[in-house]
Amino acid sequence: MMKNLFQILCGLFLVVSYSSCMHSEEDKVDVLIIGGGASGVTSGIQSARMGANTLILEESTWLGGMLTSAGVSAVDGNYRLPAGLWGEFKNRLSDYYGGLDSLKTGWVSNVLFEPSVGNKILHEMVAAENNLKVWKQACLEEVKRTGDEWVAKVKVEGQGVKTVRAKVMIDATELGDVAKMCGVKYDIGMESRDDTHEDIAPEKKNNIVQDITYVAILKDYGKDVTIPEPEGYDPKEFACACASPVCITPKEPDRVWSKDMMITYGRLPNHKYMINWPIEGNDYYINLIEMTPEERLKALEYAKHYTMCFVYFLQHELGYNTLGLADDEYPTEDKLPFIPYHRESRRIHGLVRFNLNHALNPYTQDEKLYRTCIAVGDYPVDHHHTRYHGYEELPNLYFHPIPSYGLPLGTLIPQEVDGLIVAEKSISVSNIMNGTTRLQPVVLQIGQAAGALAALAVKNNQKISDVSVRDVQNAILDAKGYLLPYLDVPVSDVKFAPYQRIGSTGILKGVGKNVDWSNQTWLRADTVLLASELDGLFEVYPAAKDEFKKTGADKLSIEEAVQLVQKIAEMEKLHTTVDPQALWKAYGMQEPDLKRNILRGEMAVMIDQVLDPFNKKQIDITGKYIQ
Repeated sequence: MMKNLFQILCGLFLVVSYSSCMHSEEDKVDVLIIGGGASGVTSGIQSARMGANTLILEESTWLGGMLTSAGVSAVDGNYRLPAGLWGEFKNRLSDYYGGLDSLKTGWVSNVLFEPSVGNKILHEMVAAENNLKVWKQACLEEVKRTGDEWVAKVKVEGQGVKTVRAKVMIDATELGDVAKMCGVKYDIGMESRDDTHEDIAPEKKNNIVQDITYVAILKDYGKDVTIPEPEGYDPKEFACACASPVCITPKEPDRVWSKDMMITYGRLPNHKYMINWPIEGNDYYINLIEMTPEERLKALEYAKHYTMCFVYFLQHELGYNTLGLADDEYPTEDKLPFIPYHRESRRIHGLVRFNLNHALNPYTQDEKLYRTCIAVGDYPVDHHHTRYHGYEELPNLYFHPIPSYGLPLGTLIPQEVDGLIVAEKSISVSNIMNGTTRLQPVVLQIGQAAGALAALAVKNNQKISDVSVRDVQNAILDAKGYLLPYLDVPVSDVKFAPYQRIGSTGILKGVGKNVDWSNQTWLRADTVLLASELDGLFEVYPAAKDEFKKTGADKLSIEEAVQLVQKIAEMEKLHTTVDPQALWKAYGMQEPDLKRNILRGEMAVMIDQVLDPFNKKQIDITGKYIQ
C-alpha cells in the first residue's frame, strides 16, 4: 500500500514538474501585436509607454511596413497635423537630415526619406521602450482564444515554435490575416451605393481592390547600369507614363507629365529615387487577399517582374541609364523591398463603420462619430485602379475632395470577437474611405490608438468594448495626438487640448473645407461666438436653454458668457467659480474686457475648464451621450 502511494505521489510530482517546465517555456505578455509595420510599431510603443508588457511579431528583419519595408518613403498628408508618434517620427527624420526643408526632396510630399533611415529610426524608438520586445522573422502559425487570453503558436527563425499567451491581441498585418484567423467578419472590394449611401460608390458591389505596387528604390551610380531586357518586356505598357512621342492614347489625358517631373516625383535624399509611379507606371493589379501564403509569393513574382520592366523602360527608353536599384537599401537578393505596397485589405465589420458621409457631413449623421475620434487625416480619397482591366467602368476616385476628418475609435474594434483590436488598413471603413485612411500618417495614428486601447483594457481588466472612449481619447491627447484636425493652434499650444476636447463634445463645431490638395478643418477660434452656435451646448445642458433664450441676444459679451457658464455649473452642482481674469491669463488669451463679444476659442476654454463636459459627460462608441 505504501509502495503504491509512493508511486502515485511520484507520478503526481512528475506531472506537476512537467507542467511547470512546459509553462516556463511559454511567454506571457499583456499585449501581443502581429505585424511590425506602420501601425504595429506605433501600437507597441504606445502600449509599452502606458505600462503594458508588449510583444511585436514581425516576419521580416525590418520595422515600418509600408513606410520602410515596402519602400513608400514619401509620406502622404498630415504635414500640418503632426499627431503623436507620427509627429515624433517626422521630427526624428528632420533631426537626421538637418531640418524639415531637407525632407522636401521630391514634389509628391513634404516628407521624403531613405527607407533604411526610416527603419533605423523606428528601431531606435522601439529600443527605448523597456516594456516592449520584438521577435523578428517570426510567423504566427496558430491562435485561439482560451478563457480570457489568447494562446498563439509562433514560428521563430532558428528557434522553432514558441507559445505566447496574451490578454489582448492586435492585428497589425498588411492584409488582416489575423482577423480572419479569429473569425472576424469582413468585406473585400467595393460596396454598392445602396449599402453605404455614398453617392460616388458604384451601383453594384464587386470584389475589386486597389492596385498594389512593388516599389523600386533607385540610386544614381554616375555610370551606365542598364539591366538586361526582362523577358516579355513591352514598352507599350509604359508608353504614357510620361509625355513622349509614343504616348498616343493615355489612360489619364489630364495627367501626362514630363519625364523630369515623373522621375523627381519621389526623389529622396542622397541621390535616390522612389519609383512608385501611379500613371501607367509600376502599379499592378492583383487581388492577393484570399490567397494562401504560397500563392501570394508566386503572384508577387509577377508584380516584381513588372516593376523591373518599368525600371528597364526608364533606363533604356527614357535615358535614365545611370539609375539602378540601390545596393545600400534592402538586404534582399534582388534589392527590391521586402513586401509590396498594399493599398487595400480586408475591412472588418467593426462596432461602427466610417464612410464618406461621416467625413463630408459629420454633424448631420445619425451616429455622432466625430465625438469618438482618435486619429486625423487630411488627404483626399485616392484610389489606384488603372491597371485593372475594366477600370473605365469604376468610379473615378482620383483625389476626390473631402475636408480633413477624424477617425472614430469603433472602427478598430471587431464585432463579436473579444480581446482583439484591428489596425493597419483592415479597420471598419467603407471601400471609398479606405482611399484616405490607408495613408501612412493615419495608419501610424491608428496603431497608436490601438496600443492605447489595449493598454487600458489590460490596466483596467476590461473587455475592449467596455473601455471608455474618453479614456482612450485622453491617452491620445496626453501623447500629443489629435482627435479632430483643427488647424487653429499647434499641438504645443496650451489651448490645444481644450479645443480638441470641446470640439469632441460637439458643443462647438468645426468647419471643414477643401483647398486644392489641402483639406482643412478649423474650429474658428478667433471669430466671435454667435448665439445660434450654442445648440451644441444646450444639447449637453438642455436645462440651460430656456434660461439663455430669455436674453434674446444674438451674441454674448464675455460677462454674459461667464454668467451662462456659471449658471450651468450651478445646475450641474459643480462647486466652481469662473474667474475670467485668471483663466484668460493662464491660457495666454487677450485680456478680457467683459463688455466685448466673446470669441469661440475663449468660450471653448471656459467651458472646458469650468464644466469639463468631455470627462463628465460620457459617450458610447457611436457618440451618443450616456445618460
